[in-house]
Amino acid sequence: MNKLFHKSLLLIGALALSLSGCGAMENDEQASENAEINITSMQGDEVTLDWYINFSWFNTKWGDNAVSKEITNKTGVNINFITPLGNEEEKLNSLIASGTLPDLITLGWWEPQVNEMIQGDMVYALNALADEYDPYFYEVTDPQAISWYTQPDGNVYGYPCSSVTPDDVANNDNIGSNQTFLVRKDIYEAIGSPDMTTTEGFEAAVKKAYEMFPEIDGKPLIPVGAHIFDDTGNVSFDAYLQNFLAIPYEKDGRLYDRDTDPEYIKWLKMFRRLGEQGYLSTDLFIDQRVQMEEKIAEGRYFCMLYQYIDMSAQQKALYAKDPDSIYIAVDGPKNRNGADYVLPTNTVSGWTITMVSKNCKNPDRAIEFIDYMLSEEGQKTIYLGVEGITYDVIDGKEVVKPEVQKLLDTDRGQYDALYGADDAYWMFQDNVMQLKWKQETTGPIDQLEKWTYPYATYTGVYDIILPADTEDAYTNARIQKLWSETLQNLLLAKSEKEFDEILEKFVTDRNAMGFSQLQEKRYKYVESAKEKLGIE
Repeated sequence: MNKLFHKSLLLIGALALSLSGCGAMENDEQASENAEINITSMQGDEVTLDWYINFSWFNTKWGDNAVSKEITNKTGVNINFITPLGNEEEKLNSLIASGTLPDLITLGWWEPQVNEMIQGDMVYALNALADEYDPYFYEVTDPQAISWYTQPDGNVYGYPCSSVTPDDVANNDNIGSNQTFLVRKDIYEAIGSPDMTTTEGFEAAVKKAYEMFPEIDGKPLIPVGAHIFDDTGNVSFDAYLQNFLAIPYEKDGRLYDRDTDPEYIKWLKMFRRLGEQGYLSTDLFIDQRVQMEEKIAEGRYFCMLYQYIDMSAQQKALYAKDPDSIYIAVDGPKNRNGADYVLPTNTVSGWTITMVSKNCKNPDRAIEFIDYMLSEEGQKTIYLGVEGITYDVIDGKEVVKPEVQKLLDTDRGQYDALYGADDAYWMFQDNVMQLKWKQETTGPIDQLEKWTYPYATYTGVYDIILPADTEDAYTNARIQKLWSETLQNLLLAKSEKEFDEILEKFVTDRNAMGFSQLQEKRYKYVESAKEKLGIE
C-alpha cells in the first residue's frame, strides 16, 4: 500500500500548495517490521521534549490521555507543550530573538519565521539527523513531500502535516475540502429550505431568517458569519466565495485577477446591500476566533462560509444540546451558469510544518520520535487510539467503541482529555493514510465532510509563497494589506456608487504598487509547481 502524505514544511523561495496526507509506503508487513525495529531502538531513559505550537487556541495536554501515554510508552519521549498566550507572531519572534527556541517548533508553512530560522541556522536539517541517528525517516516520509520541501542547499528542515498530492485526489473519492457553506439546520428548514445559490435567493433567505428568528436564547441572531479579518483580507469573503463561484485561477497562460471578477463583484455588492440594511453584524468585522467559537457554540449564526473543521467542537456541543440546532452544509453561492464549486483539498504543502531546534539536547530522540509519529503504527495511534481502550478489532477490522464514538460526537474536550485520538495531536497527521481506518459514522460532522467530496479539487499549484525578505514579497504584502482594508470598506460602503469608487481606487493603487509585474513573477512559480508535480 502506498504510504501517504502529511502536510507541508515551507519551501520558502518558491511555492506552497494550499480539511489530508499521502506518501509512498512499504507494504504493511514490512512497515510493521520496520516500526518494531525502530521502536526497539528508542528504548532507554525517558526524555522530555519542549514542543512549541504556534497557535494560541491549542490546549490539548500531553501525558494524561490514552494516546499520549501510549506514544510515550512506545518512544520514551514525554512532551511539554508550549503555546502563546496572546499574539502568536510576537511570541515566536521573541523566542527567535532571544535564542530560546524549544526542542520542536510547529507553525504554518507560510510563516516568514520558517525562512528566518533556516537562514539563521537555528534548526536542524531533518535529513542530516536521519543520516546520523535514524534512517527510518526515509521509509516513513513521502518522497514528494521531501522533494517539495527540499531547500536549495539540498536539505529538508521541516515536515508537514495533512499533505495531499494531486494523485491522492485523483485516486480517492473520499478526500474532501474543508470549505463549506453552512446554515443552522432548524432555522433553514423553518424558512422553507430556500435556494441560496443566487444573490436574490441568498439575500431573501438571510432577511427571512432574521425576521423569524431575531434572537437565539435571548441574544441577537447574527445573520451572516465568516472567518476573521486579518492583514490579508477575509478568506470567507474573498478566497472561499471565489471558490464557490468557480472563478478561475488562470486564463490564457497567466494568473487571473480573481478579486475583480464580475461574478465575484456581483456577490460582494449583495453583501454590501445586506450591510447597508443592517444584516451584517458589527461582530463580523471585529471578532477574533475565540469570540466566534463562543457564538458558534451558541448557534447564533444563521449562515457561514466557513471551514467546518474549525467549528467541529462547537458543532458537537450543539448536537449534544439539540440535534436540530446544528449546522448543515447546503448549496451556497454559485455563478450565473450554476457551475460546480471548485473547493481546494489540502495540498502537498499541507497545513503546518514541524522543525527541530538546534537548542534540542536530544536531537537523536527527536528524530526517532518524529519517525514514530509518521509511521503507520504512529498514525494508527494518533487516529484510532489504543486497542482495547478506544477501539476493538472485530472480524479483522478496527471498530471504535460505541461509548468512545459517542463522546467524540458530543464532547470533544472531554474526549481529548480521556482518549486524545482522532488527531487531537495533529502535528504529523497523515489524513490519506488514515483513510485506511476511517469509521462509518453518522455524527454531526459527517454530513459536512461528505458534502464536499464531489467538489474537492487539487488547486495547490496556485498557492504561492514568494521568497522572504525580497522586494517581491514586500510588494505582495503591501497589496494584501491594501486588499484587506479595501474589502472591509467595500462591505461597509453606504451605496453602490461608493462601492464602485472604492474598488476603482483599489485597482489604481494596486497597479501603482506593481501588481501586473508581480502577477507575471507569481505565475512563474505556478509553472514551476506544475512541472514539479507533473501537472499539465
